[in-house]
Amino acid sequence: MNIKHLEHLLALADCGSFSRAADKLFITQSALSRSIQSLEQDLGARVLDRIGKRNELTPLGQDVVARARHIVRDTAELRHSAKLLQEGGRGLINVGLGSGPAALLMVPLMCAATTQTGMRVAVTQGPVELQILQLRSRQLDAMVVDMRRVIPASDLNIESMAELRAGFVVRARHPLARKKITTLADVLRFPVASTPLSDEVARLLVDQFGPKANPSDMVTLRCDDVASLVQTAAQTDAVFLGALAAARSGLEDGSLVELALKPPLAATARFAYVTLAGRTEAPAMAYFRTFVRAHLRD
Repeated sequence: MNIKHLEHLLALADCGSFSRAADKLFITQSALSRSIQSLEQDLGARVLDRIGKRNELTPLGQDVVARARHIVRDTAELRHSAKLLQEGGRGLINVGLGSGPAALLMVPLMCAATTQTGMRVAVTQGPVELQILQLRSRQLDAMVVDMRRVIPASDLNIESMAELRAGFVVRARHPLARKKITTLADVLRFPVASTPLSDEVARLLVDQFGPKANPSDMVTLRCDDVASLVQTAAQTDAVFLGALAAARSGLEDGSLVELALKPPLAATARFAYVTLAGRTEAPAMAYFRTFVRAHLRD
């Protein structure tokens, strides 16, 4: 039985039509049809019922699809393992970073990679949902993202990596910087800059400070690039809301100040290391995992 035939059947089952499956596989519809016919000849029974323009899996076809997913995945892992062996443990670190982790890890990772002989690094940024798709399609080996934005699934390993303090940060010459105690009402007199926040964090904010703390109303400057938000707060009267570690350098040199909010902000930033279950890990990824643990800190 040809593994390609199984891959073609999976594409057909996922896409629902020969035309869409053929486009996904970059082959012609006639070639796809011949592949399915060859699979049926090998099995001695039909895997598809062709009803007019519709195609439905037969009971055998449903069983084959379920088994084929494991076979195709394991075959891909064998190829991946062989490639890692040929590379002698060097290889490529191909990772996705969420907005918060990118602000903390991007530059240190690039700098560290220059000292590791034979290591290549490729970093992808973007919405968590897109990065999960890239992880599942094996375009990424791992991702470090906001844990609250990852929906648990059987094919994902979700490892809690760090829980960092969050707070409100302003420039040293901000009108609020001189106040010993700051209330949410004080903060809301100015633009609030933040990344998109999870529903869980939104509920925490509303529970602690009331309806006016709902991010959909409170946040006036929103983007996925934490570094840009911190720079905006450093140059304007905007108030940055997020992980304090993202503003570490400014807080240490005194150009930025954490507001002493009353009551103190209870929300934290939780980051997770996410990989695909059953996927062979490149030796270089062990280095990356250790690096992430060392650098995701308050």
